[in-house]
Amino acid sequence: MNRRDLLILLPVTGLAWPLPAAAQQKAMPVIGFLGLASPGSFAPFVAAFHQGMSETGYVEGQNVAIEYRWAEGHHDRLPALATELVDRRVDVIATSGGPVPARAAKNATATIPIVFVAGDPIGEDLVSSLARPGANLTGISIMSTELMPKRIELLSELVPQARLIALLVNPNTGAERMEGMIRDVQEAARVKGLQLHILRAGNESEIDTGFATLVQLHAGALAVSNDPYFNSRRDQIVALAARHAVPAIYAGREPVVAGGLISYGSNTTGAYRRAGAYVGRILAGAKPADLPVEQPTTFELVINLKTAQALGLTVPPSILSRADEVIE
Repeated sequence: MNRRDLLILLPVTGLAWPLPAAAQQKAMPVIGFLGLASPGSFAPFVAAFHQGMSETGYVEGQNVAIEYRWAEGHHDRLPALATELVDRRVDVIATSGGPVPARAAKNATATIPIVFVAGDPIGEDLVSSLARPGANLTGISIMSTELMPKRIELLSELVPQARLIALLVNPNTGAERMEGMIRDVQEAARVKGLQLHILRAGNESEIDTGFATLVQLHAGALAVSNDPYFNSRRDQIVALAARHAVPAIYAGREPVVAGGLISYGSNTTGAYRRAGAYVGRILAGAKPADLPVEQPTTFELVINLKTAQALGLTVPPSILSRADEVIE
């Protein structure tokens, strides 16, 4: 081989040589985001999730990528969507919308870390302990179901003339969880001397039918259970409550900002911010088994005075004095 041939071959051969370690770039980590509802209704919570990630140094599109999968309220889509994320070999899965997507992710992988936002992680069989969740799951508890009896108390205080109240639940949420909540609400209603009627609605038309039934029964008030699907149908539920002049209480402030009457619960936006921070910590090397499930320490009472006035209600001073936010 002459010198000219050697000079021609050297650059071509060099293309196959491995790059020095310093020149090799680590692939950008990928987060799988598995949501039960739709992206539009959960946009504020996704924004809070991004904020939490940024607090730990991770910004989507800069040093981390996010693969979104939305079930659009269809529970049966979640297992396949979770499997898609596992097959994509994401680094962490964040679940949104309570225990059902978290359980779908749990069933799909025992190795990829999972960060959930859910109500009762132990009762919903997501973790064995809040302090040391073990395995590959951890997250944020919003303690929504446990607060339903308190919401009944507030509703009774706000609408003392109501003797029959209704509870709106989603039958697709899970029989055991739903029936446990119904029992707690029935006991709270009994203590207050109230009759309770259960309205089951799992789609848009059933929500309409539920409100029609509520009007036929002359129910004096409505408690809306915290459910991701109901969150995605927030505008419909708030509009129906206004149209039929039904005082309603919700789990989070978002329906009240949209025109609902009153809410009592943990700060859902804050929960998603903390979930984003947990994902960032896991990407930085923390193990989910060592991250305790966080629980809310404060709860918000929000009331819309404009809506109360439209309903002909006078808000008792005892509620106004306790309110964390009053919308006028």
